[in-house]
Amino acid sequence: MELQFNNLDNLFWLWAVLGAGIVLLVAARLRHRALQRFAGNRFAKRLTASSSDSRRRLRPFLLIAILLLVVGSMIDPRWGVRYQELQRRGIDVFFVLDTSRSMLAEDVKPDRLDRAKQYIEDVLESLGGDRVGLVTVAGDPTVTVPLTLDYSAMRLALDETDISTGRRGGSLIGDGIREAMDAFADDLEDHKAIIVLSDGDDMDSYPIEAAAAASNRGVRVYTVGIGNAADGTRIPVQKDGQQTWLTHQGEQVWSKLKPQLLQDIAEAGNGLYIPAGTSNADLAEIYNESIAPGVGRDLGTAQVERHIPRYRWFVLPALLLLLIESFMGQRRSRRVTKRRLAQDNLAIGAAA
Repeated sequence: MELQFNNLDNLFWLWAVLGAGIVLLVAARLRHRALQRFAGNRFAKRLTASSSDSRRRLRPFLLIAILLLVVGSMIDPRWGVRYQELQRRGIDVFFVLDTSRSMLAEDVKPDRLDRAKQYIEDVLESLGGDRVGLVTVAGDPTVTVPLTLDYSAMRLALDETDISTGRRGGSLIGDGIREAMDAFADDLEDHKAIIVLSDGDDMDSYPIEAAAAASNRGVRVYTVGIGNAADGTRIPVQKDGQQTWLTHQGEQVWSKLKPQLLQDIAEAGNGLYIPAGTSNADLAEIYNESIAPGVGRDLGTAQVERHIPRYRWFVLPALLLLLIESFMGQRRSRRVTKRRLAQDNLAIGAAA
């Protein structure tokens, strides 16, 4: 049985669970010490005679277990496969993803690169059997995922895609478009599209000419602009374990979205410019309404292998434990409380 996790980045929440567990356990210990100082060991037992020690001790561990189950669901565990028949529209799509340092800018949250990756994942969720591929570009472009119907493999590749640190800033968008053109699997000159996701910070790679050449071969080029075009923002980098700002020749680098270049690329590529900016565009809807109808064809059906999400196996036990914790009182029954008080009175009398 193949086991995979689609969002391993969420494992960092385990640190939050660890912190919460320490706080709960320390708080319980401090409460016990405070009670001992206030009433002493003998009278503390009388004051807490109506409460259950075992239930009070169990509560922090229940809360920790709930948090662990929530984290387990957040990493999107999947095992087992199912096969689904999808109507193929016959579109071959390459996503050209800008991975230059300027995509670290945080004028969109969490940053431009993560927003671009989320846009691609949104499109994957809505696909009807189209083949997809991924080209990452900062310095030399790389075909990270050849054309495939395995959307799970595409998601895993997106999760592993990070910023290329080989350049000061800017990318070679034109080279990325040419790399995608060379990577198409057949010589048919239509039913193909290239979707560029970038802030438009290009390093003189002639992207408009590349888009025009793609259009001449029947491949439409679409662009998605991500970032703030008005004010821009600085680019965060890590140096000696500390966050600082990217500099060039002693000056801090400010990065702005360059919409005009991306618009010119889309126009030359007979496509469409999508000004996502700093908003949260619905790229899946745009794909289905504006991109797919223009370049699609009917190729019948295709059988696609899908790994089965199992996050519910973690969410449901977490909800059950939360209900138990919510309704689990700390008070003993009256009969047990009376019996314990009687035992304490006998012990006090014997000591006197």
